[in-house]
Amino acid sequence: MLSAPATVALNRFGLGARPDDVARVAADPRAALTAELQPDLALLEDPDLISSADALRALHTLQMARKQARVVSTNDAPSASVGAATMDNIAGMTGGAQTPPDIYAAEIGARLDRAGQAQIGYVERLVAFWSNHFAVKAGADEIDRVLAGAFEREAIRPHVLGRFVDMLVAVTQHPAMLAYLNNETSVGPDSIAGQRRQRGLNENHARELMELHTIGVGGGYSQSDVTTVADVLSGWSFARGGDDKNPVGSFVFRANAHEPGARTVMGKIYDQSGEQQGLALLTDLAKSPATAHHIAFKLAQSFVADQPPAVLVDQLAATFQSSGGDLLELSRGLVASDEAWEGPGRFRTPQQFVWAAVRALNVRPKPALISHALGTLGQIPWDPPSPAGYDDTAATWLAPDAMTSRLDVAEQLAQLADPTLDPAALVDDIFGKTASPQTREAVARAESQHQGLALLLMSPDFQRV
Repeated sequence: MLSAPATVALNRFGLGARPDDVARVAADPRAALTAELQPDLALLEDPDLISSADALRALHTLQMARKQARVVSTNDAPSASVGAATMDNIAGMTGGAQTPPDIYAAEIGARLDRAGQAQIGYVERLVAFWSNHFAVKAGADEIDRVLAGAFEREAIRPHVLGRFVDMLVAVTQHPAMLAYLNNETSVGPDSIAGQRRQRGLNENHARELMELHTIGVGGGYSQSDVTTVADVLSGWSFARGGDDKNPVGSFVFRANAHEPGARTVMGKIYDQSGEQQGLALLTDLAKSPATAHHIAFKLAQSFVADQPPAVLVDQLAATFQSSGGDLLELSRGLVASDEAWEGPGRFRTPQQFVWAAVRALNVRPKPALISHALGTLGQIPWDPPSPAGYDDTAATWLAPDAMTSRLDVAEQLAQLADPTLDPAALVDDIFGKTASPQTREAVARAESQHQGLALLLMSPDFQRV
């Protein structure tokens, strides 16, 4: 078995080294990573964070206040003060309810705190991987903006070290995913609601379930299978409140919107009734060999290399299948593989770069600064350009203008560092003996502390994991 450098453990598998972390895990980096695989460490509980139910209630209150404010504005005589009065009306009508930006900012702040506090951050990296695998888009509309953080806390984190099928069901039934992929309004054409209201089937969720979430593009499904899966998922929705008697934000199977009858997907007949038909399909997709390979490749790519070693992918796929999709075993298997520790590593994505910089400098920027920085770098949390999530490969993030933006962010963060922090000493603290002569020389020749810290953050040693 290969020796396991502490710097590889902290940077390739974790969120980045903090001062003294290298010395702390140097004795047995693999054991340190494995020891962090505790399910409780994946959970994120914070009094400033609200549940999906409370987020939807807050959004409903805000939307009703806006509606009433428009009525007030329309009835008032036109004047220069109408705009301000309307805002005052909204503030009074909401009774202090959090707005979508408030909710989103609180979620970002909680992730910032977790990034700084994590001992290594392997579990947090796993959370980020799965959250991006099951991507929702906070910028899609206000519903997904208020639900994006709660989606990760409620559907991803409890299952990161559990069973894949449980995460798959939780994600597929969560209001954030149902809203983002338009399944909440998908109606089977021959269902009671479909015949009465002539509303149609939406295939978005079915397509992404197969193409992205489980078996992958080469998984052997056809367009006909996508339509059939959409039939199976028709009626899968969630409660928004109002006239709906179900708890706000809860998953609801609407039988009158479900396409009736048995369905055949990739040659297998699903003749279960109601919600059980969908659950049976999810169970089969979760245990498919194609899903095992799809997940194994993406996991290896995210942690190890843009083109991961085939032997590593095969090892992870075998572990996934033999364990029945046990993600704890899969996460252990990644660390246990010698192939995962070899090679030059990967180029850090913007989020990985920012979290690592915050840890290295031991700073706690305001959430607004982090949101702005990640927006500048093009990787705002929970807001990828498509349901495929953010791309992990270097080609996406290595453009010249992207590196200029990264330097700007590095300089901003360096300005927050303790004035007594010595850049040269920090090189030893976070890289140990692995720092290149070029990095040491560049930092040593810096004209100021801030410049030295920024150069450290922009060094090839820091940019790759």
